[in-house]
Amino acid sequence: MKNVDDLIASAAELADRGLSKGEIADELNVSRETASWLVERSGAAAKPEPDTKPEGPDDIHVDWNAIGSGGKRLTYIGRALADLLMETGETADVTIGIEKAGVPLATAVSRELETTLGAYAPAKHQWDEGDIEDLGGGFSRNFAPVEDRDCFIVDDTVTSGTTLRETIESIRSEGGEPLACVVIVDKQGVEEIDGVPVYSLINVVRVGEQ
Repeated sequence: MKNVDDLIASAAELADRGLSKGEIADELNVSRETASWLVERSGAAAKPEPDTKPEGPDDIHVDWNAIGSGGKRLTYIGRALADLLMETGETADVTIGIEKAGVPLATAVSRELETTLGAYAPAKHQWDEGDIEDLGGGFSRNFAPVEDRDCFIVDDTVTSGTTLRETIESIRSEGGEPLACVVIVDKQGVEEIDGVPVYSLINVVRVGEQ
């Protein structure tokens, strides 16, 4: 995807397929606010003039399809993420992948670190309209439990930190201990969330007028 029009078209396609706005946000690696704007924009009757830039949320789209579409490349990125975690000196029992994109990454990390594998579905996947705070996420019973276990958390991007915070809280509520989070791209420059350090391969820094 090269521009905003491509994102709008993709959001429209995903909405037509029945995905919630939360799932669209996850698929496009954008914030909830940006996902809402894209979906609303795709249904707008009036189109902006060709020489005008549509106003929208302040966000950055991350397209890592070149990694996700290649098993070997994904494995290499997983090894790099695992290397970041090894440098912490911590040893986990479970590597938790945040669905959807975080799970294949966590699989590669788990294999590299020789941990069991867990999966967490965040509340945003259910979110479409209304207050997301009324929704809840959950751990998949098809993967390893987190109770009484030390955990690493793996996701693809940090947009606002909300999903990582939710996952950390859920691990603790299940009786587990989150040790560290690791992502490919951090849009916010987050160093820690609720006392848990966050590591990233790439940090995005905005440079411009203040």
